Amino acid sequence: MEQFENVTAVKKANVYFDGKVTSRSVFFEDGSKKTLGIIMPGQYKFGTVEKEEMEILAGVIHVLLQGSDIWSSYKAGECFEVPANSEFSVSTETVVDYCCSYMKE
Repeated sequence: MEQFENVTAVKKANVYFDGKVTSRSVFFEDGSKKTLGIIMPGQYKFGTVEKEEMEILAGVIHVLLQGSDIWSSYKAGECFEVPANSEFSVSTETVVDYCCSYMKE
């Protein structure tokens, strides 16, 4: 899907790690939420509340899920899931463009 129709976008950005990770929230008519964001080169650790699906739109990202000692890599066109109530680390050498979908369990 190249674009979203009939959504509400929040103007204020979500800014993390001194501006090296930013996103904007988009809400759909059914109440679901996605964020569209950019990750600058570096290594970062995040926590989740809901289950998340991360779609990589551009760049390459390396991901370490909680409880694993194996880093997995994802490139544009690929997705990975992060369980609810967990942590995950990401690392990238390039700018990564992503879309995160929040999934109620």
